[in-house]
Amino acid sequence: MVYLTRVEHFNAAHKLYNPSWSKEKNEEVFGKCANENWHGHNYELLVTVKGKPHPDTGFVMDVKRLSLLIKDQVIEKVDHRNLNMDVDFLEGQFCSTENLAIGIWKQLAKHLPEGVQLYCIKLYETPRIYVEYFGE
Repeated sequence: MVYLTRVEHFNAAHKLYNPSWSKEKNEEVFGKCANENWHGHNYELLVTVKGKPHPDTGFVMDVKRLSLLIKDQVIEKVDHRNLNMDVDFLEGQFCSTENLAIGIWKQLAKHLPEGVQLYCIKLYETPRIYVEYFGE
């Protein structure tokens, strides 16, 4: 099995806030991330697919096609957006980086060509904080 990773970048704002908690409780748990005026991140997204190289091309997947897929299904929906308010695939969910990674997985998995599987979504919120999601 060969693993192929494509790296993309996007900027987005969000707020960590549990509406069933008081403002004080939210600030205690989420700190500055509960800011009423939101806050933003420069996200780094690594999408890894796996498969066997095709005998005619030697590719697991054409990386241009993978890049377009990521841009169409994810980047166009999240870049320079408010993740809590503007992103359809996050509607009704708590807007953590963990849930964002799961949402990205769901956006991409259904569009991969036959013989190619999504292996991992790695999403950096900051250079020192990231999540990895390997599916359910």
